[in-house]
Amino acid sequence: MIENNNIVSVHYTGSLADGTIFDSSIDRDPLTFKMGEGQLIPGFEKAILGKNIGDKVNVNIPCTEAYGELREDLYVEVKKEQLPGQVEVGMSLQAQDNDGNTINVSVKEILENSVIINGNHPLAGKELIFDIEIMDIK
Repeated sequence: MIENNNIVSVHYTGSLADGTIFDSSIDRDPLTFKMGEGQLIPGFEKAILGKNIGDKVNVNIPCTEAYGELREDLYVEVKKEQLPGQVEVGMSLQAQDNDGNTINVSVKEILENSVIINGNHPLAGKELIFDIEIMDIK
């Protein structure tokens, strides 16, 4: 039975409410992680806690137990001359936060002299649906 500190291997498929699959391990090796260390979103770990090898779980995870709500403060206007070159809406870029850490952002809107970038995780604000199969527990 899965408990904190177990090494767990799972196969999973993650999708959105409209059926769009955003990630899957089905054509790869199973995802292996140490339970309870926060390596995965909280709702995923919560869904498999107490499960056994061979168990299958289908779970809807609200955004609050996944990548959080969309945060308006993570939309930032940046002058075009601060960008690495030409950008397009939807393009992914890397930026530095106030602490000097590298973060991934996306271009939300292009204005005349500036660009609005979005620092939210691409799955922020979304309910996630996972089909999970427990493959191994150590």
